[in-house]
Amino acid sequence: MLPIKKHPTQEFRTLEEIRLRKEELISQIQDDNTKFTSLWNQTFIKREGNTKGDYISGLIANSVTAIDIFLVVRKLMKNYKGLFGKKSKKKR
Repeated sequence: MLPIKKHPTQEFRTLEEIRLRKEELISQIQDDNTKFTSLWNQTFIKREGNTKGDYISGLIANSVTAIDIFLVVRKLMKNYKGLFGKKSKKKR
């Protein structure tokens, strides 16, 4: 997050002083916008240097995670007769 710059309150006596201050603020806003844009773009840079090994290891990791989730849901369904404790109606 960009630091917040606090300026002491100034008293303006003429329109020219107000215009000068306005121009200073506009330039500061443009500089901050440039910094923010560069930081934002650095955050979401797409990594092009992935190798085939990285792709395969990511695929395996995602597969193991999916299987683990499937087994946990299956165990919950088996132990609690439904997901989130909802019981199915039993036939008499």
